[in-house]
Amino acid sequence: MFYVIFFILGSIMGSFFHVVATRMSNEESIVTPSSHCHICDHKLKWYELIPIVSYLIQGGKCRKCKETLPLSYLIIEVVTGILYVVCYHEYGFTNELIISLIFVSILIIVIISDIEYMIILDEVLVFGSVITIISYLILYGLDITVYHVLDAALAFVAMYALKLLGDFMFKKESLGGGDIKLMFFFGLVLGLDLSVVTIFAATFIAFPIALFILFSRKDNMIPFGPFLSMAAILILISGITVTDIINVIVNK
Repeated sequence: MFYVIFFILGSIMGSFFHVVATRMSNEESIVTPSSHCHICDHKLKWYELIPIVSYLIQGGKCRKCKETLPLSYLIIEVVTGILYVVCYHEYGFTNELIISLIFVSILIIVIISDIEYMIILDEVLVFGSVITIISYLILYGLDITVYHVLDAALAFVAMYALKLLGDFMFKKESLGGGDIKLMFFFGLVLGLDLSVVTIFAATFIAFPIALFILFSRKDNMIPFGPFLSMAAILILISGITVTDIINVIVNK
């Protein structure tokens, strides 16, 4: 029953996260106007806003203008629902579940905004970082919170140093400011060591996709934020530690 509940909750939140990413990236209010078709401005009824179900029943089209709606709506709702279930499965009703849901939620918004608009919203990262720090204070106390904030600061510095190195090697901007700020958020939850691992994991994930994009279209603007976010989510839900990684390397 709880798996179903978390999937429904995740799909609802995924729909909301898409709205947040889209509207904030376009400097629009997330409150007004109410949900509507971005093609014909048709105001959506409640039964057109049911995550996953409404999209499938309507055949992925607007009920009024019949234009095809982006498949990303459905994908985000399904993926967020699955990730919420995985977080519950991994952590149960513990403090870690709260932190993991915050972490996944913020990164879903980051993935959407960076893929669709090539921007990582500062407001989203600040909100995510603040709410995570407050959660740590409430759940674990001041000492643990300070430890996590220190890891976050060091992760930020490590990413900034990597950017400087990349800028020097490639003679142009290698990483965006959003990617660097993203590492602060990673450090809060994953710690310094796993945040660094995230960079390598993201590079591994991004490499084949980047090659495909570079050879299939003329522009070479490829956002790194989504790959960082996907790697961070995988590391979080896998429960892997740096010790596990070292043991695998040593055993090989």
